[in-house]
Amino acid sequence: MSLSNNISVFLAIIMAISHLSFAQNSPQDYINAHNAARREVGVGPMVWDERVASFARNYANKRQADCQLVHSQDRRYGENIAWGTELTGASAVKLWVAEKANYDYNSNTCAPGKTCGHYTQVVWRKSVRLGCARVRCNSGAWFVTCNYDPVGNFIGQKPY
Repeated sequence: MSLSNNISVFLAIIMAISHLSFAQNSPQDYINAHNAARREVGVGPMVWDERVASFARNYANKRQADCQLVHSQDRRYGENIAWGTELTGASAVKLWVAEKANYDYNSNTCAPGKTCGHYTQVVWRKSVRLGCARVRCNSGAWFVTCNYDPVGNFIGQKPY
């Protein structure tokens, strides 16, 4: 194989890897994943908000060194976080939405011993602005955060 063919193959591989790492991580991918879950329960769509996204990026960058599932503690926004070795933005939202199976709308509670608050934040009717970010941690894993404005998950209130 000639040098130019080797370079072409190398560039094609790099482009394919780059495409995979950015796949399902655009603002529209996050919006689409959230709005699909919201449509299922009759909740209006969210819109991407660059102010909220800037907050999410800043916080994600702080988690880059350790990738720990630690919330920002900033009460201005609702927040969902996730990490994984092959985690895209869309797959993080899918994890949160999967908690729907643990949520009982009638009692407005999670099943005993289960988590459902990530799901209820995704579909919280009054949360209408979204900003998310994804960073590769020093460990090689991915950290994803989505922030919601206004904040949701108020005790005693149903999400929709």
